[in-house]
Amino acid sequence: MNVVKAILFTCLVMMPYQSLAQNLVQNSCLDDPRFNQFDFWLGAWRVTDVNGVHVGDNRIEKTEAGCLITENWINVQGQTGFSMNYFNPMTEQWRQIWVSAPGVEIDYVGGLNESGAMQLEGTITYFGAGTSAPFRGTWTQNDNGTVRQLFEQFDDNSGEWQVWFDGLYTRVSPE
Repeated sequence: MNVVKAILFTCLVMMPYQSLAQNLVQNSCLDDPRFNQFDFWLGAWRVTDVNGVHVGDNRIEKTEAGCLITENWINVQGQTGFSMNYFNPMTEQWRQIWVSAPGVEIDYVGGLNESGAMQLEGTITYFGAGTSAPFRGTWTQNDNGTVRQLFEQFDDNSGEWQVWFDGLYTRVSPE
């Protein structure tokens, strides 16, 4: 009789967890097409500036069952940076948090604009200087498979957005 009670108790305790697990699977990031909006950026890339000069390499990968995109950057001087990118279905916005070895953090949110480019806006922080400024980034998928990445920082003195980086991503290996 005690064995039967123990089995019943175990079943009653485990039922909510089974329901939770089923709910997590049913609401998978893989099943929601909004989590794929930034997939055009996935892959291994050679990055050049507006003059065609190689400035670095970037590897963009999807992980955590399609819920997270990670970025691993290394420039030609060997400096690195890392970002986490994800879609938040509660806010219906993409968010990127970037941190680089020189002590720069960028935290911004947004989504696809009317042209289909990913556009995020937020703040850049320079740890060493103890300063921050409004910042925005735009990733545009080109017809030839390249991606233009345009970063702009707002200049309080001029009251205008200034180009911070304008680069072209060319795929190194097909994904």
